Amino acid sequence: MKFHEPRNLAFLNALIITGIYLVLFCVSILLLNAGVFNHFFSYLVVFFNALLLFVFVNFLFRYTIDHFIYSKIRLVYKSIHSFKLGKKEKPIVFPEHDIIENVQAEVDNWEGEKQKEIEQLKRLEQYRRDFIGNVSHELKTPLFNIQGYVSTLLDGGLEDPAINREYLKRSEKSIERLVKIIESLDEISQLESGHIRLNISKFDLVALTQEVVEMLDMKATRHNIRMIVNEPEKHIFVSADKEKIRQVLTNILDNSIRYGREGNGCTKITFFDMDKNILTEITDNGIGIDSLDLVRVFERFYRTDRGRAITRKGKGLGLAIAKHIVEAHQQTIQVRSTIGVGTTFGFTLEKT
Repeated sequence: MKFHEPRNLAFLNALIITGIYLVLFCVSILLLNAGVFNHFFSYLVVFFNALLLFVFVNFLFRYTIDHFIYSKIRLVYKSIHSFKLGKKEKPIVFPEHDIIENVQAEVDNWEGEKQKEIEQLKRLEQYRRDFIGNVSHELKTPLFNIQGYVSTLLDGGLEDPAINREYLKRSEKSIERLVKIIESLDEISQLESGHIRLNISKFDLVALTQEVVEMLDMKATRHNIRMIVNEPEKHIFVSADKEKIRQVLTNILDNSIRYGREGNGCTKITFFDMDKNILTEITDNGIGIDSLDLVRVFERFYRTDRGRAITRKGKGLGLAIAKHIVEAHQQTIQVRSTIGVGTTFGFTLEKT
């Protein structure tokens, strides 16, 4: 028996009060006049009075609970439930006697949802702060460089042929870096909003990878890093936007060169047949990424402290763009890494 239900609760209270009444009444009569209970009629009167009291108390409790207490609970329940459902959805009708359980369940569920929302808002706020800090950090260097060069030229350097042209060239490079940052941010925004249409075609993924490797060969050579493509026995054709996938490969491979192990570095590209998809894995033996940073490597402008210490180059947007491009193809991109051992990026594409 569930004693929190209106009927059972009223019944229990009426039973307790009636029992207390009988005990007190009988004790009082015995103390005052014990001979009253010598007649059967006396027992009948006591039983009848107890029955009337039970019925009255039961009705009073049920009426009070149902019309005053439960009416308020129903109002709270409906408010919570309506708020959660919204105006367009059809509300769920629950049995009347389960109202307390339903309210408790709704409140617990609502509390859990709000707690998740609070945690999400905290994460978003932290992300916003980090994002603003990272944007400021990336924009600060080229802006300060331009300011310094222009100030030097205005202070008389413009008339000095030994520095005027050189400083203008340096200013141009800093401006180009700012333009690339803005263009990358614009590209991410368009990818997120779905405004960029993908030019889907069938192409050889291995051949495209070889092209990207050849394009980055000089940079890899400067860093003494070997780039190895583990070519499969047969051609691998995928259905995707070729130029966008070229950008994904370029961004990931460029990242592996920048943070690779100079002197004895190696980056390997391997392809795996995953039935309907092709998994491309790019593995290096570089510095690795800490587990705390691993979950954030695809955030725009995010670079680890170890990464910043190794090189000041890079905008921290390459991996963010790669992630959005892959996800625009309805595919996935993942990363795993171990400090001092290396990092592996993997992404899938639809096989044709």
